[in-house]
Amino acid sequence: MPQSSTAVSTSRDAANGAQAASHASPASHAGKKKVVVVDDHPMLRKGVSELINSDGNYVVVGEASNLGDAYKLVSDIRPDVVIVDISLEGNNGVELMKDLVHRWPGIPIVAYSMHDEQIYAERALRAGAKAYVMKQRPPEDLMNAIKQVLKGKLYLSEAMSERLLGKMIGAGTSERISQSPIEKLSDRELEVLTLIGKGQTTSSIADQLCLSVKTIETYREHLKAKLNLKNGPELTRFAIEWSLSQQG
Repeated sequence: MPQSSTAVSTSRDAANGAQAASHASPASHAGKKKVVVVDDHPMLRKGVSELINSDGNYVVVGEASNLGDAYKLVSDIRPDVVIVDISLEGNNGVELMKDLVHRWPGIPIVAYSMHDEQIYAERALRAGAKAYVMKQRPPEDLMNAIKQVLKGKLYLSEAMSERLLGKMIGAGTSERISQSPIEKLSDRELEVLTLIGKGQTTSSIADQLCLSVKTIETYREHLKAKLNLKNGPELTRFAIEWSLSQQG
């Protein structure tokens, strides 16, 4: 395997969470595809960057932990591919993907997440991602995803590909019955459910999403109806249990 190439950081300030490769040494990037990694876990970013840099065809030119830093890196560097975690601290990775695709439609996105692909893969694709890779999968899967999206192709696990194909051609009754009620939720409804599961109040969710309290209350009503829950305590309990299941 070719010798790894490590991106040189212009800033180690943990407060802003962004690290960008130095533009003063472009020779080390010559001929390599540039990658930006967006994840709010420093150790995971480091591991992903080392994995990518160990392949002589790619170089991580920037790392970000939040939306603001991600926008700045992509705007300044214009990488060949962006790897985005679904769950960012205080932010929504799906919304980030939608915005990145809107601003820079030519840059492919790889969604890289700990969350169940049956719940999030299709959402990521609708948001504009070209690949979905679960963090529990072998490292080669992430590298294969990067290679495929740079060729203009989609990348999903075999199981997820079969599932989406079945939905496209008209899945049978058994498939529809087995569908999780979570899959019926809109992206925003799922985001609100996730925040409820993290113990946030209606007002704090409204502040974080820049929405009114009344709007969040409406989303809570939609959640209770779609999930067949009778009241607020049942919704909170369901949200917490679901959130805990996603962490495992």
